[in-house]
Amino acid sequence: MDFGGAYKGKTVFVTGHTGFQGSWLSEWLLLLGAHVVGYSIEPPTTPSHFSEIQLGERLAADIRGDVRSLETLQKQISRHQPDFVFHLAAQPLVRRAFDEPHATAATNFMGSVNVLEAVRRESRRCVLIMITTDKVYENAEWLHAYRENDPLGGHDPYSASKACAEIIISAYRRSFFGVRRGAAAPAAAVASVRGGNVIGGGDWAEDRIVPDCVKSLAARQTIRVRNSEATRPWQHVLELLSGYLHLGSEISAAVQAQNLERLEALCSSFNFGPEIASNKTVGELVREVLKHWPGDWRDIAEADARHEAGRLSLATDKAYHLLGWRPRWSFEEAIERTVEWYRGYYQAESREAGFVKDLTRRQIIAYAEGL
Repeated sequence: MDFGGAYKGKTVFVTGHTGFQGSWLSEWLLLLGAHVVGYSIEPPTTPSHFSEIQLGERLAADIRGDVRSLETLQKQISRHQPDFVFHLAAQPLVRRAFDEPHATAATNFMGSVNVLEAVRRESRRCVLIMITTDKVYENAEWLHAYRENDPLGGHDPYSASKACAEIIISAYRRSFFGVRRGAAAPAAAVASVRGGNVIGGGDWAEDRIVPDCVKSLAARQTIRVRNSEATRPWQHVLELLSGYLHLGSEISAAVQAQNLERLEALCSSFNFGPEIASNKTVGELVREVLKHWPGDWRDIAEADARHEAGRLSLATDKAYHLLGWRPRWSFEEAIERTVEWYRGYYQAESREAGFVKDLTRRQIIAYAEGL
């Protein structure tokens, strides 16, 4: 899975590269031969996947910057002239957004505006992939999966901030980066992607069930679960990143071929989610984790808990039919690979230089080669 060599020798600008998804994406891009420029605030957790794999020292540039600063962001994009931009920088935590609604909106909405505006001002020919979330949909708690043309909305500050980001992405795409028949391809080709609940090694964020599980298990404590009946589309981080990379490579190929009909279809929104069988409750996820790392758990449901979606799943027909993309790892394998990473991290007898980087790379290669 080399994505047609689309990234080899190319400059790829990744916002949020110090975060969980961003560090995995950057590592995969390095394996693909890309020159990766990272733009982000300091790692959001201690420990962090970014620090543990010693990513910063292997990048073309490791820049500390905030996406809320348009001038700083534009300066760096102008300096590095990227061929691809992957925008992942965000405040990603639903519960934190209740305490920090203004900061969440400023980062998730205005940060997206700033990335779009920086690219617009530069008139740089590039592929721009904007990452949002599965929570952009107006959640009616229905059983069927959400499709890309379903209404956007947001009951809570986090979901609303990401839905607003989707609206401004669409507005910029239509106003400044539109594909017009009979004309050349636009300066920037823009798409947005919406992913499910991502799991994988190296995530230590607060109020996420897998990090909560492994931190408790590593400390030999009981796992405390606050919302055991909530259903989510669980997927390994590599599934989601393969979708980002596949979409970026297909857009790049359409630009090079000046295939405007295909480019118009690709410059839109895409869901990347797991097979329907991977839509499991939090309780089912915890029990699956315990198959690979024995321990115990208990339900601590809060009577006055802040709102979180009860049901949420994504339809991925569009990604399959337009990109040929489909998930590779089942729910069970995603959990097994995730626990394998954490157990390797916490239980390794030696931590020689490069151990965690090699652990991460082995999983990327196993996924890419279908092992």
